[in-house]
Amino acid sequence: MEPNQTAPKTFDEYFAGFPSDVQVILEKIRTAIRKAAPDAQETIKYKMPTFMFQGNLVYFGAFKKHIGFYPGSKDVRKNFKELSAYEGNEGAIRFPLSSPMPYDLIDKMVKFRVNENIERAATKGKKK
Repeated sequence: MEPNQTAPKTFDEYFAGFPSDVQVILEKIRTAIRKAAPDAQETIKYKMPTFMFQGNLVYFGAFKKHIGFYPGSKDVRKNFKELSAYEGNEGAIRFPLSSPMPYDLIDKMVKFRVNENIERAATKGKKK
């Protein structure tokens, strides 16, 4: 996103700022996340598409050469060995636009995150 652009208010506004081939990828990621977490809510945080489910679930965004995927959990990299093929750190994963997008892996990570958030919410409830 260019510095002087206004922040998008919806996923569709965000997607519209990219070339059509990237828009298709973003929409497929959105669909994969919705399928894996049907009760999650869409919002924009940090100027990026974000899904919320009992707290932050996942963020994602398009960049010049990659899709940034932010699972919001340090445990994702530990639990998915397939992520060793992708650059990033424990909180960020870079999926290159020059390679096929791993939608199945995104699905698995989102389901993992849903379970993490459910477990965290249950633990919080027990402490009260």
